[in-house]
Amino acid sequence: MPGLLRRLAPLALLPLWLAGHGIAAHAGTVVLESWRTDDRALWESVLIPAFERKHPGITVRFAATAPTQYDAALAERLAAGTAGDVVACRPFDVSLALYRKGYLERLNTLPGLEHFNARARLAWQTDDGRDVFCLPVASVLHGFFYNKRIFERLGLRPPSTADEFVAVLDAVRRSGAAVPLALGTADRWEATQTLFTNIGPTFWGGEEGRRALVAGRARFTDARFVAALAFERRLAPYLPRGAATQGYADSRLQFARGQAAVYPAGSWEIAYFNKVDKAAGLEIGAFPPPVARAGERCQVTDHMDMGVGLNRRARNREDALALLAWMATQEFADLTTNGAVGFFSLSTHLIAFADPLAKEMAGWRDRCGTSIRLNAQFLNRGAAPLEDALWTVNAAVLADGLAPRAAAQRLQQNLDRWYRPPAR
Repeated sequence: MPGLLRRLAPLALLPLWLAGHGIAAHAGTVVLESWRTDDRALWESVLIPAFERKHPGITVRFAATAPTQYDAALAERLAAGTAGDVVACRPFDVSLALYRKGYLERLNTLPGLEHFNARARLAWQTDDGRDVFCLPVASVLHGFFYNKRIFERLGLRPPSTADEFVAVLDAVRRSGAAVPLALGTADRWEATQTLFTNIGPTFWGGEEGRRALVAGRARFTDARFVAALAFERRLAPYLPRGAATQGYADSRLQFARGQAAVYPAGSWEIAYFNKVDKAAGLEIGAFPPPVARAGERCQVTDHMDMGVGLNRRARNREDALALLAWMATQEFADLTTNGAVGFFSLSTHLIAFADPLAKEMAGWRDRCGTSIRLNAQFLNRGAAPLEDALWTVNAAVLADGLAPRAAAQRLQQNLDRWYRPPAR
C-alpha cells in the first residue's frame, strides 16, 4: 500500500497545485506538440488511451512536426499564441531561451517532480538551478553495436579497452569479412555525435572532465582531451572506403545489411534494428565505450534527449497540468521506456525492461560513470557555437588527417574567442 500511495501522490496533489496557481479544473482537449514523429503510434494507441482512462472527459491530441522544422516552428507558434498546451522540450539552451522569453511555465512545484533528481533536471532548469521549466522525460545512451555473427566467425569478443578495440577492428580488416567500423563523415555531425562523444569521456574523465572544461579549469589542449582526439585519429584507418562521401544513413544501412562489424551510435537505434529482418543475418550486441587503460571505470555519455513543458499561454492549462503530472508517474515511465525502445526514463522509478538489448544498455548506468554531451551545457552559446567547430574538426581528424594537437588547438581557439566560464 505505501508504494501505491507514492505512485498516486502526484495526481492526488494536483488539485491543490492547481488551486495554488489560481486555476479552476475543468475537462477539455489538450494539444501535445513534439518532434518525435516516430512516436505517433505509441502516443495514439498506448499513452493517450492510458491517460484518458484515468481522466474521463480529457482528450489529448498528439501534434508532431518534423524534427528539422520543430524548433523554429514551435518558437513561431509560441510567439503567436497558437502553440499546443504541452510542448516537447529540447535540452538546454533551446528550451531555456523559450523560458526566458516567457513562453514556458515554471514547474518547480509540479506534483511528481520529486521523482527526478538534480542530474535529470539539469537540461531543463535555469543556469542558477532555481527554476525548472520542463519535466524531464528521456535520455539516450551512446555506445557501440556489433554484429554477433561476424564476431563469432572471427573468434572475437567485445573489447573492454582502447587497445582491444583497435585489435578487434584490425582483425576484421585483415579478414576482409566486413568493414570494421560503419562510419562516414559526409554529414560531419556523425564524427562528433556518434564517435567523439562516444569515446571521449573515457579519456577526459567523464563528468569531472566536462565540468572542468566548462569551469575554465581545463582546456582542449590539455593532455586528456588531446588523447581523445588521438584515439579518434587511430580509428580512421578502419572506416569504409569513401568514408568522406558516406553519410549517417549510409552507415546505418551498411551495418543493417551485415556489411560492417561495428557501428558507433547509441540506444536510439535499437528500435530501428529491431525492425530489420533477422533472416538478413543481423544479430546485434552492444558494448560501452572501451576504457583507456585496463582497470579503469567505463564512462558513458547519457544524453538528455527530451522533456515536456507547459505553454504559458495554453488554452487548457488545468488539463495540460494533469497530463504533465501523469507523465511524472511510474505508469508513464514504464509505458514509454518499453514503447519507445532505446529511450530511457529520467525518473527514479524502477523499470522492468521488455527489450533485452535496452536492458543491457540501461545497465551501463549502474556500472559506468555517466556524463552529458561535452558541449551541451554553456559551450554552444557563442556566435560560433562549439558544436559547429566540433563537427568540422572531428570530421577533419577522421577524413583529412588533421593532427590531434592541431585539432585541439582549433577547438580551444573557438572557446577563447567568446567563452567566459559562468560565475559560481
